[in-house]
Amino acid sequence: MRIEASAPGRCGIIGNPTDGYGGCVVSCSLEERAHVTLTTPTDELSITVADETTVLKERRDYHLQEDYFDCVRAVLSFLRRFDLKFHMDVTTEIPLNAGLAGSTAVLVSVLAAILKLLGREHHRHYLAEMLRVIELNYLKVQCGYQDQYMTVFGGINYMDFRGKELYRDLNDELYATIEPLGDCLDELPLVVAHTGKQRESGTVLKPIRDRWADGDREVVEGYRRIARLCQRGKRALLDRDWRSLARLMNENHRIQQRLGASGRENDRLITVARANGALAAKLAGAGGGGTIIALTFEPDHVIEVLRAHGATEIIHPVPSPGVTCNVVEE
Repeated sequence: MRIEASAPGRCGIIGNPTDGYGGCVVSCSLEERAHVTLTTPTDELSITVADETTVLKERRDYHLQEDYFDCVRAVLSFLRRFDLKFHMDVTTEIPLNAGLAGSTAVLVSVLAAILKLLGREHHRHYLAEMLRVIELNYLKVQCGYQDQYMTVFGGINYMDFRGKELYRDLNDELYATIEPLGDCLDELPLVVAHTGKQRESGTVLKPIRDRWADGDREVVEGYRRIARLCQRGKRALLDRDWRSLARLMNENHRIQQRLGASGRENDRLITVARANGALAAKLAGAGGGGTIIALTFEPDHVIEVLRAHGATEIIHPVPSPGVTCNVVEE
């Protein structure tokens, strides 16, 4: 039997990072996807990532080792299934550690394939919350809920995370409200540029999270303001009022920058984009390296300038399906 699963990356248009603080986010999935192929029966549990293969034989092999195989280890540990035997191939088109949910797209593809093997089905909200538990408790990643819901649902969505500012056990979690916007939008005047610098979102978000938990007024009020910007940004997006959306996106970034949560390389590219034809530019993810998103009616010029200033990859956001998983007849 062969099982094929895939999931998209995503870029945050406005509202991030308030998905981890009871706020709201407008986010768009990407055409770029992670792909997993699970093949069984086999005599062992083996995983291939980027032409490198490992075999999990003993329980200690399931302990995290800070490598690309950890997503599979974490899913199997969460499911408490150390008895399975299969071969899994993992590939991705999404730049990893770039603020585009690349690791989460891999994780949900792995989870979906293994759940299919086990004959288990869950609705999309529950699947997204399972991902959040795996990332927080098994991969020890400090992040919000945007990545999990976007890789599962796909499309372009307004997502409301009210009541989810504090972590709960899986069966006590509140579900986010997901409002698809794709039927009202066609082509988006957005460009995503990757700086080439990798980062782990947990290392970026944890200091801010600590400040928020301590009641730091600047962080608390700043993120409340960003959530309000997102609510207005949803209207601007649906009305195709791009100049208003641009003003809101720029303010979103100014707040993050003031809090020290953007990163020097991101700030440099954002400044370059705004000076060369972009109406707005901000973080597409957590910051600290990674990726920016620009709103522009001059994409060719902006892309040329960004490449000249070190952008290593350009992506055009296109709303794409969320996680898919199918058994392929051989």
